[in-house]
Amino acid sequence: MARPPELVPAHLAGRPFTRRQASDAGVGLQCLRGPAYRTLLRGVYVAADLELTLRTWIAAFLLVMPLDTAVSHTTALRVYGIDLGRRWPLHFSTNGSAVSRHGEVVLHRRVGRLHAHAVQGIVVLGPDRTVVDSARLLNPVQLVQAMEALIHAGWTTREQLAAYLASCHLDGVVRARRVFALVRDGAESVMETLLRLMIVFARLPEPACNVDIRDDDGRFLARGDLVLARWKVLVEYDGWQHERDAAQRAHDLSRRERLEAAGWRLVVVTIDDLRDTHRVVRRVHSALAARGYAGPPPACNTMWTSWFSHPV
Repeated sequence: MARPPELVPAHLAGRPFTRRQASDAGVGLQCLRGPAYRTLLRGVYVAADLELTLRTWIAAFLLVMPLDTAVSHTTALRVYGIDLGRRWPLHFSTNGSAVSRHGEVVLHRRVGRLHAHAVQGIVVLGPDRTVVDSARLLNPVQLVQAMEALIHAGWTTREQLAAYLASCHLDGVVRARRVFALVRDGAESVMETLLRLMIVFARLPEPACNVDIRDDDGRFLARGDLVLARWKVLVEYDGWQHERDAAQRAHDLSRRERLEAAGWRLVVVTIDDLRDTHRVVRRVHSALAARGYAGPPPACNTMWTSWFSHPV
């Protein structure tokens, strides 16, 4: 019995589905052409009111890919929760000989067994393999961000990734090995990594990541994002997008007062500040100089500018 055209079966409402799956659920072709449905790809549909997220598009393309297909490269990074590089095209890998004729998809034909697993229901290549695959699509700064984010999220470890890079011979591994030397323990966000590398590549002293700050008597003051302890300079990324409540504002103010009373100087960087990254490193240098740093000012060469001028 045909289903009324305005009703989308519950088990199809939240995901892409094929024409065959629709037919099995009692949804005919004429119904699929009606206002309750939307065509994503040839033979692949969704309910018209379904939000078209990256996950939705991945699931749609996997319906028309070979059975061994796994999400890979920078698209796999997004499945792992790391938003770096270009969102499109989407990247998939297969051992088969199929090719994609869709302009928004790159289907990589790989030699050797693909070791894939499911992440929130999506078949994706492993995190270490994803680092190497992504090395050809990301610049060095983004690649370090990816490595540190995967480690922080628990998808891999520094030791596991180092061992993988040392043993594999895939395209991209040489570049990945080079930048692995920049990976640090303690990085907790891609923006912290970005700020640290912005400072390092400008040839300023390298800050430590997320360490406890104590006063001269050893009492705990705060935990700092990027700490230049020798000069008592703390650099922090403020990622708040909305106004804090009264309790949070009071906590932030008290924390800042404790640090400043103990002789620390704070450099707080917001998303708006990153529109002028040269100014950001000049502010860090100014804070260091005020605390006795005698080194040269930031050196922002052409490569630095290409990596950091438009980081967000």
